[in-house]
Amino acid sequence: MALDEIAARVRAAEDKAGRATGSVMLVAVSKKQPDERVEDVLKAGHRVFGENRVQEAQGKWPAFRERFPDVELHMIGPLQTNKVRQAIGLFDVIQTVDRPKLARAIARVAGEEGRCPDLFVQVNTGEEDQKAGVSPDETDALLTLCRDLGLPVKGLMCIPPAEEEPALHFALLAKIAARNGLDQLSMGMSADFETAIVLGATHVRIGSALFGERPV
Repeated sequence: MALDEIAARVRAAEDKAGRATGSVMLVAVSKKQPDERVEDVLKAGHRVFGENRVQEAQGKWPAFRERFPDVELHMIGPLQTNKVRQAIGLFDVIQTVDRPKLARAIARVAGEEGRCPDLFVQVNTGEEDQKAGVSPDETDALLTLCRDLGLPVKGLMCIPPAEEEPALHFALLAKIAARNGLDQLSMGMSADFETAIVLGATHVRIGSALFGERPV
């Protein structure tokens, strides 16, 4: 199945980059995918998945988790502050912290709930108006705020502009992470994940190459 092929490509990219086998986590992006496709990947043994929307994840994953309790679920889409409580209850990792207001909301709700998912700060490396993420110039300040709030920030995430060379953006993200003492990088998708691995990705987010094109 496609999972075996993608996993083999990830291992080959790790080897090419001189990275340890298994050092890159494959996040299977299951947003808008039919449940039967997701179930096939679960039955094949994969356990790390990414969703873009809280509401869709709420409708899909509680039932799957009853059967596959070791699933690790990542929030990889923009998070509204009014959905923070639901997200904290559902996700193991939130990859899209991108503004002070959201960081403060997560800190407040996490304190009330007594738990906080691991967090990544999303960087808008291309500074695109239509895309979520903190600008590169403001990333250090947001990371400082998150740390002051006691939030468990583990790394950075980016989605490069579709029309630009992704390697430039992956290298920028790695540079920002290094100067802030972060060693986890969520970057690379179906079309460019091998390049991302060579440039230091620890998480790659694969959707269409794994599940097939989403139904219209």
